[in-house]
Amino acid sequence: MRLFLYILTLFVCISLTGQVHAQERKRFKNPVKIKAPEPKKEPPKEETTPPAEEEPPVESEMDESFSDYAPVKVPSIVSEDTTTADEGTLSVVEVAEEIKVDCVWVKVAEYYSIWDSRNVNPYKIDPTKFEDTVVINLYDEAKGQMWSPPLASAQVNSNFGFRGYRWHYGTDLDLNTGDPVRAAFDGIVRIVRFDASGWGNYVLLRHYNGLETLYGHLSRQDVEVGQLVKAGDTIGLGGSTGRSSGPHLHMEIRYQGNAINPINIYDFDNNKLKSQIFTLTPEHFAYFGTQKKAVVRRTVYHTVRSGDNLGKIARRYGVSVSYLCKINRISTRTLLKTGRRLRVK
Repeated sequence: MRLFLYILTLFVCISLTGQVHAQERKRFKNPVKIKAPEPKKEPPKEETTPPAEEEPPVESEMDESFSDYAPVKVPSIVSEDTTTADEGTLSVVEVAEEIKVDCVWVKVAEYYSIWDSRNVNPYKIDPTKFEDTVVINLYDEAKGQMWSPPLASAQVNSNFGFRGYRWHYGTDLDLNTGDPVRAAFDGIVRIVRFDASGWGNYVLLRHYNGLETLYGHLSRQDVEVGQLVKAGDTIGLGGSTGRSSGPHLHMEIRYQGNAINPINIYDFDNNKLKSQIFTLTPEHFAYFGTQKKAVVRRTVYHTVRSGDNLGKIARRYGVSVSYLCKINRISTRTLLKTGRRLRVK
């Protein structure tokens, strides 16, 4: 009996154990699979080439010219022009400006703001209103700005001043046709022209010291507008072109377009400058008052018509017959032809 119970108990235990295992197998039929991490694949290394060395920018001649000629404003002055000019670089008020000549900038006298290659006096400044005292340094050795006599030897033929019925704005110096005419100071050529009724072939230079010089009656002009010149450079050859009675150099010195007497600056007898410093005052333009009184005169003429006689003409203009005869160099018996001009005043 005990044996039977033991066997039964053993059988029941075995049966329960089998069921438990079957349920466990059914429960974990599809177990979760955990994948092991795959080793990271390193991306293939790209072959790199060292960066090419940058070539320095190539500077052309045009680039250099533009950098050299870039205009630079310089401070204005009151009494003295201290402008410098760079050779190879490049328009009336006291300002510092550069002028453009044939696409090139050139620094010039500081008070000028006008550049005119046709008119000798484009500034239109009334010299009678000039009230300043301007100290002008004619040349400066430290800056390489020198001076030169205009001719190898200077003999004055005619002075500055009233001559005949008109004003003579320069000094005439004797020369032979073909003699070299030289620049008086360093500067730039502003005008190269021909004036049939006056200077003939002439050249006008603008200088760094604030003055301008004019050279007239040349037989040949050897410079062109915008050209830089040094003192002593030949600008042309002497001659007798224009209104001239014989070979000579007509030389003028101007400040702000108005002429001043060259003998205030030059000692022509010794062919040298009177001083390195020239002090310009209103007295240098005092001649304008005298000039206006001297040159202004009025002449009246009457053209003889049919029926006119000396008595009739004299009564018409309020003068005497004797006065008409005197100023016309005729007598009371002179026959007046129709169309003749008679001076009446």
